[in-house]
Amino acid sequence: MLAIVSDTHGTDDPRLEGRTLEAVDGAERVVHAGDFTTPAVYDAFDDRAARLTAVHGNNDRPELVDRLPDVAAFDWRGHRFVVAHGHEHTETALSMLARQEDADVVVVGHSHRPAVTEFGDGLLINPGSHADPRQYSPAHAEVKMDDRGEEMRVTLRRPDGATVSEVCR
Repeated sequence: MLAIVSDTHGTDDPRLEGRTLEAVDGAERVVHAGDFTTPAVYDAFDDRAARLTAVHGNNDRPELVDRLPDVAAFDWRGHRFVVAHGHEHTETALSMLARQEDADVVVVGHSHRPAVTEFGDGLLINPGSHADPRQYSPAHAEVKMDDRGEEMRVTLRRPDGATVSEVCR
């Protein structure tokens, strides 16, 4: 499983609880779409995650911006993912980024609004914020493949475990 989070906006710790904590601890890879805020929060995620793919956001401190890329890409179970915080990306720019990286899944944060939408020939995943949801539901995303590796299931969940939405593709 992939656990996807964003917009932690922490100062000392990753602000994980409930199902979000379980997902991060149990994931084969954790993806963070930026706005850890401090190096201490990034380091806490890096220590917890079996494997961490992360980008910086627009609220990350300069020393963290220097450590993290603004875009990251990786392959997982036959799919190419590209990750960006999203504050500098319009829908057109994200589409171009997906084509440039040959990605069929785009992960962004920034808006704090959890959503999974069709995006060209792929998916756009915004996990929302598990710790600073603002006017939206707190959430993270869990991505799983079926046993045959043919169907991807993306579930947005709240820290209390409730499902916000689910998309199968």
